[in-house]
Amino acid sequence: MRLIIAEKPSLARAIADALPGAPRKQEGAIAVGDTVVTWCLGHLLEQAPPDAYDPALKQWRLDSLPILPSRWKLTPRPKARGQLAVIRGLLKSAREVVHAGDPDREGQLLVQEVIEHLGWKGTVLRLLVSDLNRPAVQRALARLEDNARYQPLYRAAESRSRADWLYGINLTRAWTLTGRQAGHDGVLSVGRVQTPVLGLVVRRDAEIRDFTPHPFYVLWADLAVARGTLRAWWAPGEGQPLDDQGRLLERAPAAALAERLPGAEGRLTSLETQEKRQAAPLPYSLSALQVDAARRYGLSAKAVLDTCQALYERHQLITYPRSDCRYLPQEHFATARTTLESACRADDTLRQWLAGADFTRRSRAWNDKQVGAHHALAPTGRPMDPTRLSATEANVFRLIARNVLAQFYPPLATREVKAEFQILGEAFRARGQEILEAGWKPLFTTRDEAPPLPALSEGEACRVVEAAVEDRETRPPEPFNDASLIKAMMNIARYVDDPAVRRTLREHDGLGTEATRAGIIETLVERGYLVRRAKALRATRLGSALIASLPEAASRPERTALWEQRLSAIAEAGADPAPFLGDLIRDLHGLLATDDAGRLRLALATARGEEPAPGGRAPARRRGTASRRRSGTGSGTRRPSRKRSGS
Repeated sequence: MRLIIAEKPSLARAIADALPGAPRKQEGAIAVGDTVVTWCLGHLLEQAPPDAYDPALKQWRLDSLPILPSRWKLTPRPKARGQLAVIRGLLKSAREVVHAGDPDREGQLLVQEVIEHLGWKGTVLRLLVSDLNRPAVQRALARLEDNARYQPLYRAAESRSRADWLYGINLTRAWTLTGRQAGHDGVLSVGRVQTPVLGLVVRRDAEIRDFTPHPFYVLWADLAVARGTLRAWWAPGEGQPLDDQGRLLERAPAAALAERLPGAEGRLTSLETQEKRQAAPLPYSLSALQVDAARRYGLSAKAVLDTCQALYERHQLITYPRSDCRYLPQEHFATARTTLESACRADDTLRQWLAGADFTRRSRAWNDKQVGAHHALAPTGRPMDPTRLSATEANVFRLIARNVLAQFYPPLATREVKAEFQILGEAFRARGQEILEAGWKPLFTTRDEAPPLPALSEGEACRVVEAAVEDRETRPPEPFNDASLIKAMMNIARYVDDPAVRRTLREHDGLGTEATRAGIIETLVERGYLVRRAKALRATRLGSALIASLPEAASRPERTALWEQRLSAIAEAGADPAPFLGDLIRDLHGLLATDDAGRLRLALATARGEEPAPGGRAPARRRGTASRRRSGTGSGTRRPSRKRSGS
């Protein structure tokens, strides 16, 4: 008997449907001919708690830290014992096993840790499914590989899991116990991803709170030219009082010039014209979709992830959603027309977009070299019936389909014009853009574009019709919201001060993963460290105090982003995990040495921030072993049907 172990029941059903023969349901599995397909429920196993290594560690004590297992143990998750028993029984009759975890680092860990934990010593093949459509699954079944090829990916995921345990257990216990000495009777959870994300918000809130606005002044002039009118802006020279961004800091020079301008004549001294062609935005990765859906529909990152999971698992309308890739396999190009015509035929909006697509066009999106474990989110070809979807599901599906359809539209062609006028010996500048060919643009926006400049000729005369000075103020940065925080996590190198580290991180950019970013935000809200105020995410007093009490290295993104670089080296180049974990343990000793009750007491007393929403979940209290175990890991909220990757 061949045993296929899928990551989740929906994938198992899709695999069984793609096999030749009539499926027969049995407890925890589906039999098709000589093949049995069973499944995990997300992670069936988890890192064992400290007291599994030593019963004395059940009690939280500072003098027991750091806790460093010499031989790592996994333990079954309580709700997964039944399914684990099913797989154990099926393995006894199997001649070969097929690993059908999701095609990513965490998917490799999730199934392989079960196979190894249950002691299977025979052949293991690897099945990679990123699209639940029957033809796609059948193609994947015809391309089984040796699972040994993915051993480095497994070692990287295993190292990530152990590192998160070491970091979260030790620092959470240390800061919680010190917090108790400082008068805080609750768990202070520290994680290698969640804490730097919290640090981003705390520092942004401090910038906003401490921001002092400064006035500046702009002078505009409406000019009559040969073929119309335009508005130009004064460009003050270096002799004027300017800030480091060239803004005028005193009103008097602008006001004096404004009085002289009406009726003054000048000349167009410089004219630059540049035609540009811009290709359509690429198909979505999950994070890119979360950013756009938050901006367009006000959806939280978690709402977008949950919606995508429903579109993938329940409705089977989209391909694997937890992808960090924005490119599509070249083989998908040949079937794109059929797929999109089928997907879009039942929806008025999609049919309208489909009508403008030219399927002879081939964009840069079709590129096998850019496709790794996953490809970009795309329709599967199953017809989208808006009457069977929620409004949110329909909106998110349209975004996904739109970005793929846009690959078959012409580029956006524009003409950009920069003009400089000399009037009364001063420079005035105007910019304009003319759309020559709308291309894909109408699929993305319905707002009116700024009018182009009238036709201009270098050297032509102009006359000032009207002029005025506007009083303005510098503005603080915007608070983070779901969209901007996800974008910050995607592009974390922008928030790194060290130029050398920043250069390194550009190649390994990202805080968290596509699968975990939404959960990290929700975890910080649930633990009382962040609150939502309208669409903004703001730090609470408790969240601000935690960041103030930690060494700066624990709350900044450099460490965790560099972790990802080390993990990528393990996954992609087969690097030895031991040095990575050894360096982490040395880091832990240094971080634990900075734990200080006085510093934490001061931070709790002086922290500034929002109060949690009334009726919101309070930070976990230290009541009972189970509560301590959950909070001590520093990992995100766990659900049986979801993978975990990062904390």
